[in-house]
Amino acid sequence: MRQQRLYWLSEQDEARFPPVETALREPNGLVAVGGSLSPQRLVSAYRQGIFPWFEEGQPILWWSPDPRALLYPEQLRVSRSLRKRLRNGGFEVTLDQAFGEVIDACAAPRDGAQGTWITDGMQAAYTRLHQLGQAHSVEVWQRGDLVGGLYGVAQGAAFFGESMFSLQTDASKIALAWLCRQLQQWDYAFLDCQVSSAHLATLGAQDVPRRRFIRELEMALKRPDRPDRWSFDEDFHPLTARS
Repeated sequence: MRQQRLYWLSEQDEARFPPVETALREPNGLVAVGGSLSPQRLVSAYRQGIFPWFEEGQPILWWSPDPRALLYPEQLRVSRSLRKRLRNGGFEVTLDQAFGEVIDACAAPRDGAQGTWITDGMQAAYTRLHQLGQAHSVEVWQRGDLVGGLYGVAQGAAFFGESMFSLQTDASKIALAWLCRQLQQWDYAFLDCQVSSAHLATLGAQDVPRRRFIRELEMALKRPDRPDRWSFDEDFHPLTARS
């Protein structure tokens, strides 16, 4: 068993991270501190099963929790009420049409929250990843207004979900349903939800040991990337996609 210790990253080596097995048990998964949010650093982190999560005023904190919450696209649970909204809720769903607006909305303080973990630096970093074709957004529109969405990072056949928001009932679930079904059509291995929650569990997410997650991630990364701007397949709809 590897010794657990907290690593401080240098600014120079953009790809270097300690093995995830060295992550702390408490707090669960904290593996490194410091470094930068450069595109090279972020891509390297995701490809090693690591993601950044910190608050304003803190150094950059890098995590690889055990267990890991994964949602396999083919196992998405679509409730009767969500199916009804997908069929006739009057929503339009797009891919990569308003990344900046989505991340802004995800960064907005939630009810009862003090601030947000999506700092200005995080927004700038992921916007740069989007410009490089590595980060993507799903937008849910109603009568021309953005009412829900999500964003994340894609590498190989893995999608790493970062955050979602909803201004209308089930709007974020609609974004997730569209994304999962399209990822299924593209034979993506999983959507990484990072840390489990009761809400994610109702949608089909499950906890898997970190060792299994890393093994599945290594397999997913053998698949080619799908860079540049994404769009849904022609005539695609989540209720008619194969399941």
